[in-house]
Amino acid sequence: MSPDTTSIVAVLLAGGQARRMGGGDKCLVPLAGRPLLTHVIARIAPQVGQVLINANGDPARFSSFGLPVVADTVEGFAGPLAGVLTGLQWTVENVPLATQMVSIATDTPFFPADLVSRLMTGAEKAGTPLAVASSAARTHPVFGLWPVSLLDNLAEAVTIEGLRKVDIWTARHGVAEVEFDTPDGDPFFNLNRPEDIAEAEARLREGKV
Repeated sequence: MSPDTTSIVAVLLAGGQARRMGGGDKCLVPLAGRPLLTHVIARIAPQVGQVLINANGDPARFSSFGLPVVADTVEGFAGPLAGVLTGLQWTVENVPLATQMVSIATDTPFFPADLVSRLMTGAEKAGTPLAVASSAARTHPVFGLWPVSLLDNLAEAVTIEGLRKVDIWTARHGVAEVEFDTPDGDPFFNLNRPEDIAEAEARLREGKV
């Protein structure tokens, strides 16, 4: 039986800058005529009960997506852990029945359609509170499952210790690495350069998504 994901919150980590694509928000770069973020939302929304955008700066630039937008609660652009912390804090305040949150990179449009359920199952089988995705012999810690119960511990690690590396913190608590197959290309292929956009559009045309 598949786990119930309806109480899960997804935080979309939208802080990436498209420096190698000319600057600006990477998640707003067009892919097949639509912002990259649109593809990501369409992929994650059926998997969870609530979607949240984590982004700094003027939230109005995301108004067309109709989702809550929250900036990092830690100053200084502290990286993905700050986004995860922010998402967990928002989840506790706004979705009190949620026990877990999943984080999603917004430059990776082909992540698996069963990502959330597979992460939940992986954590349960391994007996760990945390789970991260893995493919092609690489882990993808930004695609992770995070229990609300570890919020205070993460807050202390980020704000007091100044910790910035995701894998250092997850290793302290136990983390399952959930392997995803790559028959049609790596589902965690992320877009960094103009040629990556062209490759992603080719994958869409060929249905390798």
